[in-house]
Amino acid sequence: MLSAVTYDFIAGAAVMGFLVAGLFFLRFWRRTRDGLFLAFAACFWLLGLTQALLALTDIPVEERSGLYLIRLFAFLVLIIAIVRKNR
Repeated sequence: MLSAVTYDFIAGAAVMGFLVAGLFFLRFWRRTRDGLFLAFAACFWLLGLTQALLALTDIPVEERSGLYLIRLFAFLVLIIAIVRKNR
């Protein structure tokens, strides 16, 4: 079982990864102005927000919290952007 410090460290690294990935997609969006890249950036930032809130709060069961709705919204944004791109 992971200690609280180890869990917080891993959660922080995951948040940093999500934010950096969002910045990469934002850079691609600035070059091309393609809405799909902006949607990917927003999706990664929402996932990073979810992970940060999960690490900062003491929620025992993640699936039963409102944080799950933020993650669901992030994936809906991504699915809608992919469908619009393929039209």
